[in-house]
Amino acid sequence: MFGAVSAFLCGLVPSAPAQADKFQTCVKSFWPAAKRAGVSWDTFEQATAGITLDKEVIESANYQPEYKKPVGEYVDRAVSPKRLEKGKEKLVEYKALLDQLEAKYGVDRHIIVAIWGVESNYGDNPGDKNVIQSLMTLACSGTKAKFARGQIVSALKILQRGDVTHQAMNGSWAGAMGHTQFIPTTYSAYAVDQDGDGRRDIWGTIPDALGSTAAYLKVSKWIPGQTWGYEVRLPKGLNPKRISESTYKSLGQWEKLGIVRINGRPFPRPGDKATLFAPEGTDGPVFLVLNNFRSILRYNQAKSYALAVGHLADRLAGYGPFVVPWPTGENRLSLEQRMELQQDLITLGHLEGEVDGIIGSGTLEGIRSYQRAKGLPVDGYPTLTILKRLRAEAPPPARRLPRRLRPQRLKIRWYRQRPRRRLPVGRPRWRRPRPPCPRGRLRRINAIGVLSLAQAS
Repeated sequence: MFGAVSAFLCGLVPSAPAQADKFQTCVKSFWPAAKRAGVSWDTFEQATAGITLDKEVIESANYQPEYKKPVGEYVDRAVSPKRLEKGKEKLVEYKALLDQLEAKYGVDRHIIVAIWGVESNYGDNPGDKNVIQSLMTLACSGTKAKFARGQIVSALKILQRGDVTHQAMNGSWAGAMGHTQFIPTTYSAYAVDQDGDGRRDIWGTIPDALGSTAAYLKVSKWIPGQTWGYEVRLPKGLNPKRISESTYKSLGQWEKLGIVRINGRPFPRPGDKATLFAPEGTDGPVFLVLNNFRSILRYNQAKSYALAVGHLADRLAGYGPFVVPWPTGENRLSLEQRMELQQDLITLGHLEGEVDGIIGSGTLEGIRSYQRAKGLPVDGYPTLTILKRLRAEAPPPARRLPRRLRPQRLKIRWYRQRPRRRLPVGRPRWRRPRPPCPRGRLRRINAIGVLSLAQAS
């Protein structure tokens, strides 16, 4: 009976060779469309040779932080102190280039650098996945297949034109490429050759990458001289959830309704049209967002992404953080909890290094490794739920933090004090507490064994 059931189940699950053959058949099915677009067989064969189904691409496609994370958490990570500091350095380093781009396209330099920072951390993390393999994985696995099918031929045409070699055409899981992460169709339509060398190299040439970003924002109806939005304060009794995000009013009209800037200053351009954006309702910061906010959404349709780019640009320009704090939730682990999480990951073999409580790339990859091992959704996000699972699995002694990292707490011990009695002259008026006795009062003793009430007397 067991053998029959096993054979039945095996018949339901395709074997690895069968899956590989199915993937290769799917890959070859794109050749007719590529040929019609002017792609040669040599280019197609070189681009698709040896590619396999990439499971990490599917994992990433099923979890996009700008859509899954709480807005406040996503914005705080995007506008980190390190990213802010490095962005200010880039503003100085590429001042001449940014002067040219502002003059040519009318796009604020701080927005250009902010997109660069959020997309690839100023070129440090442009993605290391083969773009053709990633797109073929999406198209042939049924995960975001419609999107991927529209990108594959464009990606092959980029190789055919010789803008980049097959080996250097790397990017994100979604096929977003270069310093500022253009998808193939956007690259084909809007990328520019800023340095004039005959190639639109957004992978290795920063002028081409930043110039392409400015050009794309310009055709996305960027309005020169206008900001992306303002943090505002709502009047008492106004529920932002009752106002549609598609309701457009001038800033002056919003002001008449009692919605004012958080700093109390007047709107510099009261005629600008804006919509109300309250991602956390009345529990977090509220914004009036303008046309340029929608231009940023052309880059990425997630509103948390546009908010992060706009806020990072403001911080780079010298403005302060949001006045109203974001609400806290289960995803906001305390320092002690983050340290415990790291120690548990180390104990279970998913993380190497020292416990410091800082959630960096190593810790995030450790969480992803643990999630893969347990068959959980892979997002790399440090939550209380993950911490509780780690607590249950890590051996209790191994989960103890190093002594120097443990929170220092005063240890309080309680003893039952014998009744007070008069002592001979010259003797102390109070006896030192003794072990519990049947009658008497409770007296508190601090960590070093001194009777607190005796000190007070």
